[in-house]
Amino acid sequence: MSEADKQLLEDSVCELGEYDRPHRILARGELAHRSAILIEGFMLRTIYEGDRRHIVGIHVPGDFVDLHAYALKRLDHDVISVGPSKIGYVTHERIGLILENEAHLARLFWFSTLLDAAIHRQWTLKLEQLKASRRVAHRLSEIWSRLEMVGLGRANGFRSPLTQTDLADMCGTTPIHMNRALSELRREEVVEFRRGLVVVRDRTRLEKFGDFDPAYLYGEGPLHLQSEHDVLA
Repeated sequence: MSEADKQLLEDSVCELGEYDRPHRILARGELAHRSAILIEGFMLRTIYEGDRRHIVGIHVPGDFVDLHAYALKRLDHDVISVGPSKIGYVTHERIGLILENEAHLARLFWFSTLLDAAIHRQWTLKLEQLKASRRVAHRLSEIWSRLEMVGLGRANGFRSPLTQTDLADMCGTTPIHMNRALSELRREEVVEFRRGLVVVRDRTRLEKFGDFDPAYLYGEGPLHLQSEHDVLA
């Protein structure tokens, strides 16, 4: 994004929300008139089946979390903040004006929703391919990489409000099995997870264990975007 794009987006925020505990930003089936940009904290996409929660997506600062609600108006899942968070809201009327008048920023909006889809495909793939301990290694590797992309990664890991239950719901397993998976990762000295703090001694080993290739995030690698978005189609 250019400085002009960033300023335009900041000027489009009509309201700020600050929450010190989990807060439902948008409920499944609720009519949406605005979308949310995550400024600080983490957010989850969740689906409930009976009394079982499934986390089908996670968002880090800088993500335009429910941008696709502009087109869909009602989502098939809940969007929930987790831990302390700060969120900027942009009305759909304002998004419509950007789509009509700001071609470059409109393409970046589209790219954002397509990146969400790429992440969802990887989650589905790894859910089928990997056992629980390797699934969580993949999820933690991804979160770390995404935080680094917005300047929030640490040299040896990251801090989050996530719990073992959150990781279990994110990896399609139970809290008991997640406890065993994290114990295995700690025993093998791959990663330590302590009250949301992720500590990694050997990043290459973590990523190899989780079969993590960051190319699908469209950062560095064979899918890296450079000046393509600067050229009008």
